[in-house]
Amino acid sequence: MSFPLLTATAALPALGAVATAAVPAARRTAAKWLALVVSLATLALAVVVLVRFDPDGARYQLTESHAWISDFGVRWELGVDGIAVALVALTALLVPFIVLAGWHDADPLETGSRRWRPTQGFFALILAVEAMVIVSFEATDVFVFYIFFEAMLIPMYFLIGGFGDRAHEHGEKAAATQRSYAAVKFLLYNLVGGLLMLAAVIGLYVVAGNFSLTEIAEARANGSLHMATDTERWLFLGFFFAFAVKAPLWPLHTWLPNAMQESTAPVAVLITAVVDKVGTFAMLRYCLQLFPEASKWATPVILVLALISIIYGALLAVGQRDIKRLVAYASISHFGFIVMGIFAMTSQGQSGATLYMVNHGISTAALMLVAGFLISRRGSRLIADYGGVQKVAPVLAGTFLIGGLATLSLPGLAPFVSEFLVLVGTFTRHPAIGVIATFGIVLAALYTLVLYQRTMTGPVKPEVSAMPDLRVRELLVVAPLIVLLIFLGVYPKPVTDIVNPAVKQTMSDVHKKDPKPEVEAAK
Repeated sequence: MSFPLLTATAALPALGAVATAAVPAARRTAAKWLALVVSLATLALAVVVLVRFDPDGARYQLTESHAWISDFGVRWELGVDGIAVALVALTALLVPFIVLAGWHDADPLETGSRRWRPTQGFFALILAVEAMVIVSFEATDVFVFYIFFEAMLIPMYFLIGGFGDRAHEHGEKAAATQRSYAAVKFLLYNLVGGLLMLAAVIGLYVVAGNFSLTEIAEARANGSLHMATDTERWLFLGFFFAFAVKAPLWPLHTWLPNAMQESTAPVAVLITAVVDKVGTFAMLRYCLQLFPEASKWATPVILVLALISIIYGALLAVGQRDIKRLVAYASISHFGFIVMGIFAMTSQGQSGATLYMVNHGISTAALMLVAGFLISRRGSRLIADYGGVQKVAPVLAGTFLIGGLATLSLPGLAPFVSEFLVLVGTFTRHPAIGVIATFGIVLAALYTLVLYQRTMTGPVKPEVSAMPDLRVRELLVVAPLIVLLIFLGVYPKPVTDIVNPAVKQTMSDVHKKDPKPEVEAAK
């Protein structure tokens, strides 16, 4: 029997979470090191998965299938295509940086009558989320995917509500209230989406007789499984609604700014760079593959919603006073680009959307983690409380600038390539949508440069005059992310070679071909 590599990649952080939680409270440093070692070991397994994956081979590789709940036909079925393997690698890559960046975020602290939760709980929850996200990317059984899609909400709820940001202008009591509000809002929004998806999962089982993604998709492709038009559309809407909440897509986005504002910077990265990717990934794997006709039926409305997300998110980012809320609204705009690329129904658009998921994860992690280091020094999230930082902490300011430039998709940095592909892929089939979406790029330049100008340039404010520059641990977090942004901006081929074959198969699922050029190439 071959080694269950995919199960091991998810089981390792799950077991690490249990072991980390079991570390005695007096040994919190040991808990930190254990979490870091487990996350690095998980990264090593993800690299093995990446190396063993053959982009030109079968659609789903390294597959595993074991009976689980036999009475309902539920099987522990795992498999990765090019899109999934890229996102598993992204998740495993980011978590060690999240652990290292949050090294002191859950240290015991007395503030009035409130004591922070044990340090080991913070890192155990991060590893638990990693395990559940990885299973969500690997699952090819719809019911297994649903279980972990919903289960990840529980550790995220405690990370937001129990280990929130300590920087709050109105004191600890107000901060605790805001954290509770953000955590409950996050949970309720996603639970509502999950309940609708559960109804759709049950409906899919009634129609198809099983939960296997590969079997259902194959039956649909060869004509042995037929869904009535109305049935397919209702099932599609049940799935899509849950994914749109997770993504998040306008108008189901309002939980994200609160959650990111009240979380520590590493948890904010976990939310938007890791957890939210499950939503957009699932649109590609489940909506398009299981419900191709309904996906085409809903495309015009979804493209409009994605366009609103792009412009709306960017406009609100321009007017933000809080650094974290600015990054949150910028992410809403970026997720609009990802959804637009998916439903442009072109290979360029879907390749760009998948590449965007990877690049957005890296660029947002770089920007938000540096912002977190900045906020921890000053004790404030408000942009107005900063000024002249580049004169006292030039390395911090420089890395903040590179993260910001990546966010606005500067040519030469990774997000530019993906955003360009999304726009080209959209324009070839929906030119009006593509043209309007380009205004999001202009607004991104505005909110990013204004943020940098107000925080890093100008006279040095007395409150930041003694601010230390990045320390060794912080440089170990930021430097690899900056290197990746530059490398993938100059040479994205390693990622595109992995995802392009999977994108072609997805295009085949929805029976779509790229539009022919209006002008023939010269012979």
